[in-house]
Amino acid sequence: MNTIFRKSVLSVAGLAFAGGVFAGPIAAHANPVDAKPAAVAVQTSAPKPQGDQSHIDLNGEQTANVKAIIAATKKAGLPERAAVISIATSLQESKLENLGHLGDRNDHDSLGLFQQRPSSGWGTPEQITDPEYSTTAFLKGLKQVDRWQDMPLTDAAQTVQVSAYPDAYAQWEQQATDLVGQHWNS
Repeated sequence: MNTIFRKSVLSVAGLAFAGGVFAGPIAAHANPVDAKPAAVAVQTSAPKPQGDQSHIDLNGEQTANVKAIIAATKKAGLPERAAVISIATSLQESKLENLGHLGDRNDHDSLGLFQQRPSSGWGTPEQITDPEYSTTAFLKGLKQVDRWQDMPLTDAAQTVQVSAYPDAYAQWEQQATDLVGQHWNS
């Protein structure tokens, strides 16, 4: 259990206990018909996006790539959070465009949605430019990261990608979350 979550749970439990100690004698004399159960909110979803958020409008190809990432995530049996991390990573690496060789503008031999490199063992150029294959390769790396589900998105993505710009993934979390919410069940 991560430290922030543990402290939050302990704080809520402490407040509930203290409230019971002080309010217990008063509540014992209350009319039970008027009593209403108290609601306690506990955060169970992913953390809020970190920092300033970026957004781009997507064309048909980019939307198809979002759907391909989601399909590969479902096929791998992973939850929506894995799709959010994958889409945010692809937004940063390629703006969800399945990039081929970019000539002089290319960063080494990086290709595809995730800018994976054949020379780094991600697969052949043909494999890396296949959205299902490249997503599955990314997810395979993500599954090897201990407690990736509980990490900030940028840390999980960076652990897989090993980017020169490790904090850049965070800016896409809100758009990736929105895209997964929009397309997960479609």
